[in-house]
Amino acid sequence: MAVLGAGPRGAGLLERIVANYDADDTGQLVVHLIDPHPPGAGRIWRDAQSGLLKLNSLAADVTMFTDKTSTIEGPVREGPSLVEWAQLATRGALPGYDLDTEAPQLAAEIRALGPASFPTRRLQSRYLGWFFEQAADAAPEGLTVLVHTAQVTGVTTLENGSQRVELDTGDGLTVDVVVYALGHSGTRVHEGTRTAELSDFAARHELAYVPPSFTADADFSAVRAGEPVIVRGLGLAAVDLLVLLTEGRGGAFVRSPDEGRLTYLPSGREPRILVGSRRGVPYHSKVTSVLQGEPFETRYFTPDIAREVVARHDILDFRAHFWPLLAKEMLHGYYRELFTGHPERVRISWVEFRAELDRFGAQSPELHDAVIAALVDPSDELDIATFDHPLRGATATDVGSVSASLHAYIREDLRRRNRQEHSESQGLFLALLFSYMTFVEFQDAPNWSPASLAGDVRVWWKGFFSYVASGPPGHRLDELLALSEAGVVHFLGGDLRVWEDEETGSFRARGSTLEREVSARALIDAWLPDSDVAHTDNDALRQLLASGEGRERVAVTPEGSLATGVIEVRRADSRIVRADGTAHPRRFAVGPYTSNPFVGAFSRPRTNAVSFRENDAVALSTLRLVGDISRENQDREQHDHAAEHHHRRPVRQALGGLARQS
Repeated sequence: MAVLGAGPRGAGLLERIVANYDADDTGQLVVHLIDPHPPGAGRIWRDAQSGLLKLNSLAADVTMFTDKTSTIEGPVREGPSLVEWAQLATRGALPGYDLDTEAPQLAAEIRALGPASFPTRRLQSRYLGWFFEQAADAAPEGLTVLVHTAQVTGVTTLENGSQRVELDTGDGLTVDVVVYALGHSGTRVHEGTRTAELSDFAARHELAYVPPSFTADADFSAVRAGEPVIVRGLGLAAVDLLVLLTEGRGGAFVRSPDEGRLTYLPSGREPRILVGSRRGVPYHSKVTSVLQGEPFETRYFTPDIAREVVARHDILDFRAHFWPLLAKEMLHGYYRELFTGHPERVRISWVEFRAELDRFGAQSPELHDAVIAALVDPSDELDIATFDHPLRGATATDVGSVSASLHAYIREDLRRRNRQEHSESQGLFLALLFSYMTFVEFQDAPNWSPASLAGDVRVWWKGFFSYVASGPPGHRLDELLALSEAGVVHFLGGDLRVWEDEETGSFRARGSTLEREVSARALIDAWLPDSDVAHTDNDALRQLLASGEGRERVAVTPEGSLATGVIEVRRADSRIVRADGTAHPRRFAVGPYTSNPFVGAFSRPRTNAVSFRENDAVALSTLRLVGDISRENQDREQHDHAAEHHHRRPVRQALGGLARQS
């Protein structure tokens, strides 16, 4: 078997293959894992990147191991979460890992890591590498694990059904089964896109343009010190970018001992960063509080309710059929914690308020009146529309006024997301997280409106979830304030629009918040590349489509069709669907570029993670397939041997007769 990709997904798949392997059923098996980057970490989490870059997940919220909540057919094999791994390493109780051999800075970070810490990507790289080694070392007799440091360029099917995997080293592997576990891939710039137009304009006028990319892979060397650069985006990629252009260029953050105020000391090598986005505000900071009221449970958007919605409508529309339920579940999670965890801040009981929540729509005037009547402080109301667009309707004539508004917004966000007295934010986060995990199971339903799937589901809903639940660590927003106060970062507000000025040979930008234009010779689109397998920069995926051995999923309803940008796989076992609509007999695929549900983050402990379930199902399917192929080969060899034996006997007899005759 060949697993194309040895990053977190490939490593997780290997762990499930090892856990489910039975030599009696499968026979002798060699698993080839192929990746140009270190196994376990892969490209995104490799050690060879800036030590300033971090996860946006708490150390307690990351695990690579199944647990008792995992509804899987194979055996559960529990292991340490990231923070537990660090604690074991600190005590010297981690099998196969010696903390004393680490670089001093990384060793110190591991020793100091707590449940609410945001680890660096380099630390996460160690955890993932250790996990991979443990999975490989656990392989029983009969199962061999081999790692190839190479890039896969393509896979072809041989006459006997075997798969030939070609590598960029010039070598090749002949295997029986292939699993694509390639992780995130980029997108090639191609004609007809806005990215191509901006790239062409930058080339003609000798400007600097950085298209959507993975931050650790991007080249920002053309962005000059002291010169303005327009940055579109205020999500995680933008936060990483700001780190690399400031602290990464020699600047330093200093916290005063008396006030606790953070100050940025520029190095002089930073550009002048002009940043804006659609909302105009950064993603909400990651929540670090914990629930202190009743445990969270879903009420308005459960799997059964979602299944009923899908069955009830011929054509699904996200805004009409799902969003009212999702919004109500968010309010339920938020107010449940506010009423049960902080009863001093409300006027009635949770049971009484829940009855009002049951009666009225999530964004109805009636619910608004009921909320205001029930709260001691009206500012505790969760208005989802304002929450989604906090700058809507705001205008300013200068950058300084916009920045002042943003400073106040960010400080309030930090107060509500990182203090225990506002643990209702944790209730909101959990409601949104579990709703997202439920919804993703129905995202590939066959009756979606293509327009709603393309705009509402793939763009708005995904972006809203990231904005609320997948933001940066709180200290990154504290640093953003310091950068703005130091005059390095300037906010442009919301609805940011960028265009090319041929006359001046520069990029220009303006949003709805700031009533004037800005210009610069550098532009950075600070978001990750969209999933688009038709224009992927991954050779193996391009060859898969070109050969017809795989195809892009197209959503088709009476309203029309939509190319989804992902490889189509069979839901039950992740088998790749070929161009003719049949399931490939020998190839499977898992990850963000496939049509199967993808949550998009590391698995949280005790949440029955989607990736664990898919990995286990694929491991079992591939092992059974390998066993079937092995038995078929044995039967064929026995048949061939018998046929050869049967054919040779009369020849020998004839020769014997001739001998006797002579």
